[in-house]
Amino acid sequence: MLRTNKLKARLKAGEPCLGTFLNFPSPQVVEIIGICGLDFVIIDAEHGPFGPWEAEGLIRAANAVDLTAIVRVAQNLPQVILQYLDAGAAGVQMPMINSVQDAELAVASVKYYPEGRRGLAGVRAASYGVGPPLADYVVEANAQTMLVTHVETLQAVEALPQVLKLDAVDVVFIGPTDLSQSMGFPGRPNEPAVQQVIDRCIEEILAGGKAVGTICRDGEHAKQLIEKGVTYIAGNVGGFLAGALRTYLKTARA
Repeated sequence: MLRTNKLKARLKAGEPCLGTFLNFPSPQVVEIIGICGLDFVIIDAEHGPFGPWEAEGLIRAANAVDLTAIVRVAQNLPQVILQYLDAGAAGVQMPMINSVQDAELAVASVKYYPEGRRGLAGVRAASYGVGPPLADYVVEANAQTMLVTHVETLQAVEALPQVLKLDAVDVVFIGPTDLSQSMGFPGRPNEPAVQQVIDRCIEEILAGGKAVGTICRDGEHAKQLIEKGVTYIAGNVGGFLAGALRTYLKTARA
């Protein structure tokens, strides 16, 4: 059941990749996302109502349309991370990484020995244990599985130089909304002080050889982020839907 992680390969090559967060449980929407040509979907188990069972159905829908499925998990705990990866996620996105120790724990949970301590069993990701030998699966899983860590607090900004030294971290994702809150501007990520920190983080992450991720508002904003070197760009399904509906209504009622 393990697939070649096209998203990981493209990011390593420096190619911009466009995706979206999904925070409501609809396999049909996942299929539409893939059919429309987005590169990845982030199944949001931090802010959305997803347990491993619901996530598995969404991951299966993503597989059906050749869409890379990442899960944003709610807790940096091996037992939590394990279940989403066992369900077949191509990687996990880990919020609130505020220290290098937080990042090291995430690495240990995502990777099998010798890179980590992830528990091994004949699960969906390993073809239920009836496909290729588990020894071969472990090697391939360590190579293909992605880890995305967040920078969304001032503590995370301070820890960034150490986190960037961890080989297993593929993408560092800047969370503007939580960062604005950490800086004393809750809900105001466009404040100049917040934007200065974001721009400094982008430069630091790129210099550290990692892909940069963040949230985009719309296509124009995505283009601006690409110009800054951001390559892992995620919108939100609700925002995309609202934007399309408002444009439709404005045009139809003009």
